[in-house]
Amino acid sequence: MLEARNIHKTYYDGKKELAVLKGIDLTLAKGEFNAVVGPSGAGKSTLLHILGGLDYPTKGEVILEGENIYHLPDAALSGIRNKKIGFVFQFYHLLPEFTVLENVMMPALISPQSTVHSPQIKEKAVELLQQTGLGERIVYFPAQLSGGEKQRVAIVRGLINRPGLLLCDEPTGNLDSATGGQIISLLKSINRKEQMAVLLVTHNIELAKQADKVYYLKDGVLN
Repeated sequence: MLEARNIHKTYYDGKKELAVLKGIDLTLAKGEFNAVVGPSGAGKSTLLHILGGLDYPTKGEVILEGENIYHLPDAALSGIRNKKIGFVFQFYHLLPEFTVLENVMMPALISPQSTVHSPQIKEKAVELLQQTGLGERIVYFPAQLSGGEKQRVAIVRGLINRPGLLLCDEPTGNLDSATGGQIISLLKSINRKEQMAVLLVTHNIELAKQADKVYYLKDGVLN
């Protein structure tokens, strides 16, 4: 499903260089649930953004389903991000002026490749929200939700286009331990049911231990 080869990322500030990633190799097969653990500032989010086509590596390749995504034109890369990759962010990034249902539907509605009509998208969104215990919250706005509910909405939004790959950036970072555990259980349930490849980055080693495989990112190197 996903392979990262010799990923480097260096930031430049005038004559200064900051090497964040120093030759990362990683593979993720269909149906796997893997985690990347590391301290704050280790480059976990940077790695996830590169794997998901959000940020170009300084050097290296990201192969998704046999295709080097950074050899594609911008329009094609945007299409892959929309259809093949789901993102779940620590800070939710829900649009405050839209309801739960509208937030979830958004990626499908804006997809230029979508052949699904709005009523079908709505039906699918409602079904997913009901499956995650949010059926009674569909007309709520983000400000009316708890942190755990916002995160579940963010997860459902990441699933609306049925991506083969789900990337989760500290999805429990703003939640208490009990709610965080529920979110991980939900992700694992989705992973098993859909045979979706899931990569979680977190600083929480205990949560990461629930993954099939755990990588440790430190000083720009993955072990």
